[in-house]
Amino acid sequence: MDTLAHILGYHEYLRTGEDHVAYLEITGGKPLYGEITVQGSKNAALPILAACILGNGPCLIENCPQIQDVDDTIAILTMLGCSVKKEGRTVTVNAGEMEKTAICGSEAGRIRSSILFLGALLGRMGKAEVPYPGGCAIGSRPIDLHLQALKKLGVYFDTKECGISCVSDPLEDPDACGLQKDRKIQDCRAGILAGTSHLHGGSITLDVPSVGATENSILAAVCADGETLIRHGAMEPEVEELCDFLRARGARISRDEDQNIHICGVKTLSPVRYRLRADRIVAGSYLLAAASCGGCVCVRNLPAGQLDTLFDVLRRMGAEVSTDGVVRAALPLLAVHEVRTAPYPGFPTDLQSPLMAALCTAKGISRIRETVFENRFQTAVQLKKNGSADSGERQPCPNRRNPSASRRFRERSGSARRGSACAGGADSMRAHGTWRI
Repeated sequence: MDTLAHILGYHEYLRTGEDHVAYLEITGGKPLYGEITVQGSKNAALPILAACILGNGPCLIENCPQIQDVDDTIAILTMLGCSVKKEGRTVTVNAGEMEKTAICGSEAGRIRSSILFLGALLGRMGKAEVPYPGGCAIGSRPIDLHLQALKKLGVYFDTKECGISCVSDPLEDPDACGLQKDRKIQDCRAGILAGTSHLHGGSITLDVPSVGATENSILAAVCADGETLIRHGAMEPEVEELCDFLRARGARISRDEDQNIHICGVKTLSPVRYRLRADRIVAGSYLLAAASCGGCVCVRNLPAGQLDTLFDVLRRMGAEVSTDGVVRAALPLLAVHEVRTAPYPGFPTDLQSPLMAALCTAKGISRIRETVFENRFQTAVQLKKNGSADSGERQPCPNRRNPSASRRFRERSGSARRGSACAGGADSMRAHGTWRI
């Protein structure tokens, strides 16, 4: 496992406790020096792998991160009948003989991105059956935006406890799509569980710039009949990379000056060889680790132009950071008055937790305001055990329908126990069957 601590010389040991739960014991408290290369983007890899089922012929994806989420996505592709070959960081997917439209199994329940097969299957087969998505417990992430968007493209849904069934362009005969005859049509919310193999274009306006809902809409629309307009879609780099991948295969996707997404459906997509860009969240975690521990670190393969808000925060904390990925910091860091998470191009919510840990080493009081996921402050519970964080008040969350929280952090001795913060003394962190630092 190529962790920052391994590469830069931290002492960490994998141990097994009395309860047989594996955990890492880390001895920190010294500056970091060295260099590390950022892996390919996970949040781009997963929707791109799902997009491989659109069209026939092999899609070769290079620089895939070697993580469990990718393995679970590969298992879903194999379940659907795709031919998948993985060699190191290269994954080749050929959906030429894919026939299935139903997803089941533990893999789909473990990862949030399994919901993206909803749009991909509709774009390929005209129908889909998928379970409710899994993923990390960072707050309420309903899929109603996904369903509302796809309805604009002619999709009808039947939501049940075990998952979601959907078809496009309902027909009178439920056997037209090969659905099981013993399924009761009257039990369906829309009344029909059948459809053709093609969707139609439509006009979609998202209430919230949801990354997943935007990607699902794109995946369903690229091979639909007619034109699709997506207003208020997500602007994250991973969404744009999905569009770049699809354009490389022949899709017709563009953005106007208001950042609306225009899609003109094509009949099929061609094979492609595509290399994933660097993961901005991993890169940001490395930069925060270097800043919170002091020293000088070079983060290679930094995604250009995607971390400007993080650079601004690091400089406010007293660190020197260059666009080529070199960060220098001397402790103690400076507190920041407030950092507010927001959809891109705002400060990434996925970097809120490592920032929280880094600010626990800063001198003074800092405030983080989370506006995207209300449970992102679960890390604070662990930091409070070390005496590192004070709890704060709950306030409305403008980018979600649920309340978010604000927390204030005070300078404390000891370690910040999360992700990229290895500053301080000895510490241990447990995780069932996984390695986390």
